[in-house]
Amino acid sequence: MSGPSLAQTHKWRGAWCEGERMLVPEVPVALVYDGGTEAVMMASPGDALDFALGFSFNEGIVASAEELGDVEVRDVGTGIEIRMSLAGERRARVVERRRLRAGPAGCGLCGVDSIVAALPVLAPVGSRLRVAAGDILAAMRDLPGLQPLNRLTSAMHAAALFVPGEGIIAVREDVGRHNALDKLQGALLRAGRLAGEGVILMTSRVSVELVQKAVVMGSPILAAVSAPTSLAVSEATRLGLALAGVVRADGFEVFTGWERFADAR
Repeated sequence: MSGPSLAQTHKWRGAWCEGERMLVPEVPVALVYDGGTEAVMMASPGDALDFALGFSFNEGIVASAEELGDVEVRDVGTGIEIRMSLAGERRARVVERRRLRAGPAGCGLCGVDSIVAALPVLAPVGSRLRVAAGDILAAMRDLPGLQPLNRLTSAMHAAALFVPGEGIIAVREDVGRHNALDKLQGALLRAGRLAGEGVILMTSRVSVELVQKAVVMGSPILAAVSAPTSLAVSEATRLGLALAGVVRADGFEVFTGWERFADAR
């Protein structure tokens, strides 16, 4: 699959003029485990190995990088197949999950087949990390400079991990915010780092799925440039995740976990 492409445009800047814009690629990516497709996501084709591992971990298919066997990324013309193998017990669980999912209706969330399954029982966040508000602002100011594809296209989300004392240690981009977060988790697992060490930064609104993924990853704080949904706030409160939104150059709003910010009064 090719990278960003150049498109000719017409722009309005008080008058019409011809211009051009780099467009980010978006392709269907099938996640295939032992010959069976678990999910098909619209995603950017880069960092496929990170996506495979991060998605597998965040969806509960594997509990560690070692449980994912051989990974093959195959260009099938109209999209990409990421073909993976699983250990015996994990393979059996995926087969059972597919069997239970078979039926006429579904909610469409990565193969989840019921509203109950869309709100799984998760362990609350264990980390008690505290971070200064000024550090959140500084980290979010640094993030655009670490998004090369977004600089070209203005069409990419990013997920990053900011660790106090180290700065932003990992960034992943994708057209889908969920995909970017899965890729980030894959990158952290491959590097032997833990999301619980720091703050997840997102260049998007905060949906409940992002809250769930952040909790699974173990990060105690999620900060985003836009606001959360009401369900995201409810779940973040229940699961002990500090949630900061509407992060701007001059400040941000805290929706849950105000005590996690070291200079809070």
